[in-house]
Amino acid sequence: MAENPSELHPPGPIISRREALQATAAAAALAALPSASVAATNAAAANTVTLTMTVNGRAHTLTIDPRQSVLDVLRETLNLTGTKKGCNQGACGACTVLVNGKRIVSCLTLASMHDGARIETIEGLEKDGALHPLQEAFVEHDGLQCGFCTPGQIMSGLGCIAEGHAGSPEEIQFWMSGNICRCGAYPGIVAAVADAAGRT
Repeated sequence: MAENPSELHPPGPIISRREALQATAAAAALAALPSASVAATNAAAANTVTLTMTVNGRAHTLTIDPRQSVLDVLRETLNLTGTKKGCNQGACGACTVLVNGKRIVSCLTLASMHDGARIETIEGLEKDGALHPLQEAFVEHDGLQCGFCTPGQIMSGLGCIAEGHAGSPEEIQFWMSGNICRCGAYPGIVAAVADAAGRT
C-alpha cells in the first residue's frame, strides 16, 4: 500500500501574500541598514563645524551643528543651564550672556560665528565661594522673585555697568529694557544694578 504523500511531507505554515511582502521588505531594509547608517554618519560629519571658545575661563574645542545657537551650545553641549531659554526669539533677555565683554541674547546668536570668543555666563561669576558684588546686590535688594530671569538680568546688569549706562535709575531702566521680569521685580533689579555700579 502506497504511503500518503501528505504524511511524508507535511505542509509548511501557510503565509499570506501580505506577510510575504512584509517579510521581504523587512529583509531588504535590514540589508540596507549598514550602508544607510554610513551615509547618515558621513552626511552628519559634513554638516558640522569645529570651533574653540573660552567659557568662564575654560577653553573648549567643540564640533557642532552650524545651526546651533550659543544658547543651545551652552545648555546642551556644555551643560551650563544657568543661562535660561525663555522666548527663544530674542525678546525676553533670559538668555543674556557676555561675549568678549559685550552682552548678547544668546538664543539669536549662532555659535559658529564666535570661534575664539570669550564667553561669560552666570556660572562663572562666583569665585572661591564668594558671590559677585552684583549677585550680592540682587540678594540684598530683593531683585528676584521666581528667579527664572535672574541670570539674564545679572549678566545684562554687568554689561550695563561696563558700558557706563548705570548712572541713574532712569538710565538703568532704559538700557536694561530688553530684559523682562514676569514677576515685576524691577525696583529691586534697578536698585541692585545701581548699588553694584556704585561699588565698582
